[in-house]
Amino acid sequence: MKLRTHVNLIVASLSAALVVLAAWLQFDGTRRSVNEEIAGANIVATQLLARMIVGLDRGDDRLLLLFLQQLGRVRAHEITMRTADHQVIYQSPPSPYKAGREAPAWFAQLILPTTPVHVFPLASGSEIRVEANASRAILDGWDNLIDLMIVGGLAFAVLNAAVFWLVGRAVAPWPVIVDGLSRIERGDLQHRLPELKGHEAQMMGATFNRMAASLEEKQISDRKAVEAEQRLQQRRELDQIIEQRLDEERRLIARELHDEFAQSVTAIRSFAVVIMNQHPAESRTAEVARLISTEAARLYDSMHGLIPRLAPLTLDTLGLAETLEGFIKQWQGRHPSIRFSLRHQLPAELGDSISIAIYRVVQEAVINAVRHGNPTTIAVDITCSDSTARVRITDNGVGLPEGWSRPGHFGLRGLQERMAMLRGTLSLVSHEPHGVELTAEIPLGARV
Repeated sequence: MKLRTHVNLIVASLSAALVVLAAWLQFDGTRRSVNEEIAGANIVATQLLARMIVGLDRGDDRLLLLFLQQLGRVRAHEITMRTADHQVIYQSPPSPYKAGREAPAWFAQLILPTTPVHVFPLASGSEIRVEANASRAILDGWDNLIDLMIVGGLAFAVLNAAVFWLVGRAVAPWPVIVDGLSRIERGDLQHRLPELKGHEAQMMGATFNRMAASLEEKQISDRKAVEAEQRLQQRRELDQIIEQRLDEERRLIARELHDEFAQSVTAIRSFAVVIMNQHPAESRTAEVARLISTEAARLYDSMHGLIPRLAPLTLDTLGLAETLEGFIKQWQGRHPSIRFSLRHQLPAELGDSISIAIYRVVQEAVINAVRHGNPTTIAVDITCSDSTARVRITDNGVGLPEGWSRPGHFGLRGLQERMAMLRGTLSLVSHEPHGVELTAEIPLGARV
């Protein structure tokens, strides 16, 4: 139901109730006044006639008849005089007030009370009857009620028409607001309401326009966020491809260094040893051959130190566990003053992407700790559950340097990107009084 109709029904109901109440009050007032008039007239008529009859009744009805004719009509009563044989010799004249008109019988029955008929017997055998007759008062009440109903009906019609028109003007902005809400619901966030009439309508219109502007800004922000997320996803996919290509290139270079370059360096060193053995130890040729052999040995050692940084070739042959053990032994041999420890619980198959990610995390954490932390202990702990691989590396070094999170630390940034591609997490915290803890968690279902 529309608000306009609802308000009109309320006003119509209240005004109708007021008209009915006024009619009832009018009806009740008429009944009370008629009762009072009949009661008063009854007392006057009975007392008057009783005294007159006592004074004039000498068996001659002419004096009483003359008196009644001179008396005329007594208020709301009918006086009738009958002879002994019930012949009417006198009846009160009709009232000239509103002559010829009568109130409806049902209305008169509701108004007129039950009153007794007073009969006065005469010495001659005749009788005088006094009956209540308030037809004029009842007719007045009926006319007043009709006038009230006419005025009330006109007032009812005028009031409801005025309310209908005023409420229509008051709710005139509402269809505009509803249409605006519908357009917003359909996605037209650029729609704005015009200036509306009325204080409340203006407030609603201003609020609507602010809401629409906010929704439009949010839609633009969401669109930009979606576009940024798409670009980020594209960049991550590109990073995945680049990372795969880099890993492939690193492995290829590492294999070339191990298979080709290492053999060449070994051959150079062997040739140098042969030349050195074929010439006297004090000769210039032997000295040059010795220098070549020493430099070839140093180059060979550097190359073997570089190969694990490029790609751990043992991952393809030995697996992650033995590769990590070899890595830790290698760094323990390089830095005997530092106590390294490795504890791992690794399943047989992790997948290439997760295996290389775990190795890179351990590699980066150990190298950073040795280079920058000056620790005496480095502990590597790797555990795997049904769904997650957790790598934790701790040291007791000097802690994180100031500004370690500023741009430029590409090793950690590379690890963070790798973890993001694997939908994992990487955290780095500094412990008091000293020490650093790096933790990486990788979902075992992740693949790149």
